Amino acid sequence: MALAALSIPLAAYAAAGQDRDEPRAEAQTFRPKVSEVEARRVALVVAHGQIVETEYEKEDGGWRWSFDISENGRIHEIGVDAMTGKVVEDSWEAPGSAD
Repeated sequence: MALAALSIPLAAYAAAGQDRDEPRAEAQTFRPKVSEVEARRVALVVAHGQIVETEYEKEDGGWRWSFDISENGRIHEIGVDAMTGKVVEDSWEAPGSAD
């Protein structure tokens, strides 16, 4: 009986967390043609620095690898399309901005 009482709250907790994890679950179902390693190589050809953050994300309707690269005291953001390997973003973050 005690196990049955525990399973209801745990099931409710697990169901409540599904909404928060939905983008992560979607990202796991989409398999990129371009690996993270390949995308890193592309990004580092464009920006010459050290990668400080990597994200696999859906943006503007497509999946991409996004890299924040520390370069000369600034953050250079490079987005690489996960299907083609082409650079889809090449921008600088404003100094002092937190994203």
